Formats: sequence, structure tokens, C-alpha cells
Amino acid sequence: MANRDYVKRGRGNSGRKPASKKAAPRRKPWRSGLIAILLVGVFGYGLYTLSNDPEPPAPVVETKPKPKPKPKATLPPPPEEKWDYVDTLPSREIEVKAKEQVVSEIPYVMQCGAYKNAQQAEARKLDIAFQGIKSKIRKKEGSSWYRVVLGPYKFKRDAERDKHKLQRAKIEPCAIWKETQ
Repeated sequence: MANRDYVKRGRGNSGRKPASKKAAPRRKPWRSGLIAILLVGVFGYGLYTLSNDPEPPAPVVETKPKPKPKPKATLPPPPEEKWDYVDTLPSREIEVKAKEQVVSEIPYVMQCGAYKNAQQAEARKLDIAFQGIKSKIRKKEGSSWYRVVLGPYKFKRDAERDKHKLQRAKIEPCAIWKETQ
């Protein structure tokens, strides 16, 4: 077998002569212009013929004979009610006895902070005042703490109401207990 040099030969030729390059024929611009004019003319003629078409005839509506009404089925009479609450309820009276609330001798208080600095306690008191609730600052004797206190409340329910109002305003933690003075 003979040694062949595949690199010199090139790819895809497989021994053939290279194809001669012919000059590409120049397109003539008048042909594309003529085709465009011809298409516009055909489109215009189509629109002209569509405008000359007569109106289509109105559709004929057929009237169907009305079906005969079916005889109504006779319904049995409505049953009589077994209960007479409809008549007796408006004339009834019920006595409700409310339980008396137990008022404790010791009132409830709520504390919403204890601070070493009087300015911090004043700031918390101001935040609480913006919610429409009165508070006091108490300094315990023998101590350097300032407590922000609300109350006294007769009922724990009232203290809870104010506590929830302060929680909605992001003023927490507050604690409720019975006052022991």
C-alpha cells in the first residue's frame, strides 16, 4: 500500500479538482418591483369584487308550534305543624339572674416597667399616655428603681383590657397583680 499524504490533499475533495467559482448573476430590481405591483393589483381587485357582492338573504325564521301544556300534578295539602312555638314565643318572658361580681377588697395594679434611670421611666410613662391611659412612677424606698404603675383597678378584667391595649401598641411586658401596700 502506498503512503498517502492526507494533509496536503485537503478534506472532502477525495482527489477531484476544485469547483470553479462562477460569478453570481445579478438580480434585476425591476422584477421585484413588478411582482409587488402585481400583488397590490390582485389585492385591490379582490377588495373591489367583495364590495360589489349583493347582501346575503335574511335567514328565514321558522316558528315552531307551542307544545301543549302538561296537566299539573296535584300536590297533597301541606302537613299541619306539630309545634306551636311560632305563636307562643313572642308572648314568653324569661327571667335571667345575673351573678354579682365579687369585688375584692384588694385592688389590682399593673406594672409596665422598672428602670434604674428616671428619664427611662418618664419615657415609658409618656408612651403609655399616648394610648390614653394614666400611669404613675413610683420609687420604692430604700431602692434606686423607678416603677411605672397603672391602676388601681377594681376588677382584673379592667386591668386586662388596658394590658391588651398596650400590647397592640407594642408596649410590653406588663404584669398584673393584687396591690399589697
